[in-house]
Amino acid sequence: MAGSASSVDQPNTSSEVKVSVRDVRKVFFTSRGEVLALDNTSVDIGINEFVCVVGPSGCGKTTLLNILAGLEEPTSGEARIDGKPISGPSGERGVVFQQYALFPWLTVRQNVEFGLKLKKLPKGERRDIAGKYIEMVGLKDFANAYPKELSGGMKQRVAIARAYAVQPQLLLMDEPFGALDAQTRTQLQVELLDMWEKEQKTCFFITHDVEEAVLLAQRVVVMSARPGRVKKIINIDLAYPRTQELRMSDQFNHLKRQVWEQVYHEYLLSKK
Repeated sequence: MAGSASSVDQPNTSSEVKVSVRDVRKVFFTSRGEVLALDNTSVDIGINEFVCVVGPSGCGKTTLLNILAGLEEPTSGEARIDGKPISGPSGERGVVFQQYALFPWLTVRQNVEFGLKLKKLPKGERRDIAGKYIEMVGLKDFANAYPKELSGGMKQRVAIARAYAVQPQLLLMDEPFGALDAQTRTQLQVELLDMWEKEQKTCFFITHDVEEAVLLAQRVVVMSARPGRVKKIINIDLAYPRTQELRMSDQFNHLKRQVWEQVYHEYLLSKK
């Protein structure tokens, strides 16, 4: 059965909304004047849902993520988590960027423990929690290594473990695998889905890679060219786990074409 495309007003796939974005507009004031990054952007994300966001460069994907992270404020409209307005950063939201943002003077274990230390958890508890997630991302033998001793993929595993360790309600990921080679990227995609299925976190994942979006997501949100709006939401009607065999299937390729057609149309508009 081929996957189905939906209009932007389709409800989320969960019966309960975790994240609600309503009529968000974001204007940046620059030396060259006003730049409208987001315009009347609305989307709901369900509890434990995995949503990927795609769209042409400059369409406001990262701006939307920063608003959900509490790093930016909307010019108008609102973003809520569990019905409460977002007002600044919070440990309830874990963020993973393309650049690993690890502390070079801290070991893997110390990096993963960092957020737990801010929460003032006892040392023994911090160590146990960090150990769990370090093992989950396959870095048990590197717990005492420093970032300079790790490959790019290993550094990103540390960043993911650190984000999960604080038990966030929402995991925000901004092209976390964008700088990695294809083999490492594929491996981390599989590991991320495995963690998501075990931990059941709500995930908001930005990517430029349409195939990655279809592989990971329950729904793919396609953003319009700037100013960013939600153009279309496409349901990814594929069972988990998402195997390599599934990745080669006609159903997968049909969905990938659906998403790509929408993204490519917006890319052409962005060039006009």
